[in-house]
Amino acid sequence: MFTHNKKLQYTVRVSEPNPVLASLILEQFGGPQGELAAAMRYFTQALAEDDPGRKDMLLDIATEELSHLEVIGSIVAMLNKGVKGELAEATQTEADLYRSLTQGGDSHTQGILYGGGPALTNSSGVPWTAAYIDTIGDPACDLRSNIAAEARAKIVYERLINVTDDAGVKEALGFLMTREIAHQKSFEKALYAIEDNFPPGKLQGIPEYADLYVNASQGEGDTEGPWNAGPQWRRLDDVVGGVPVDGGDGDASVGLTRSEQSDLSSFAARTMSNPAINPRTGAELGKSGAA
Repeated sequence: MFTHNKKLQYTVRVSEPNPVLASLILEQFGGPQGELAAAMRYFTQALAEDDPGRKDMLLDIATEELSHLEVIGSIVAMLNKGVKGELAEATQTEADLYRSLTQGGDSHTQGILYGGGPALTNSSGVPWTAAYIDTIGDPACDLRSNIAAEARAKIVYERLINVTDDAGVKEALGFLMTREIAHQKSFEKALYAIEDNFPPGKLQGIPEYADLYVNASQGEGDTEGPWNAGPQWRRLDDVVGGVPVDGGDGDASVGLTRSEQSDLSSFAARTMSNPAINPRTGAELGKSGAA
């Protein structure tokens, strides 16, 4: 059950309307790294969560993300206030109104289609989709994905802060960006509260492959570091000579019945190419100057 407090979690103070900036900020309203995607990701995870601590945390953060959606939507709406009235009342000349709508970004779409209100799209006008939600149902995997999602959202907020000189907008975006940091910390604490959290899932993997580093891209620029060298790694540098790594012949095979093998052989014989012929093709017949 939800109740709504009509006060924003963070006060929105916009200095002046700016529909182009509104279009860019819409990325965090209906984009893949935005607040709606975050809220839906954590709500759906919480509903399926059996651990009481993680369930409580996910519900808390999911609900806060909805409040952040409200903050972002309010910023977008305030930045569009000018064009909303101008469109509704036609107080500008057609040419001036057209120029104000087409300064850049997707601001014209926001103005014409949505009357200046926040739409569930990203900054390019692409509609929000549940495909943004990448939950897979394993807490060790989902918490890692959540940490990455919060990190990506922080970077988007940084970029948005860098494109505006509106002090009030910067402050609000800075608050939202900082909350992404707090959520990363919570998710990481929850991840490491699971004692056996790596690798995700129950199966540990096949030992001879779990610590194998395959140096598959070789040449100038080859570099060693803790990600590919040291006592925890067994390296495979001779990729050609070392493949297949299982000691087999590297060919694909399948066990077929006698009937299946007969049908397959008949099909292969019927469709076999003849390398000895060089047939005239439509491309050659259509070529300029063809006899």
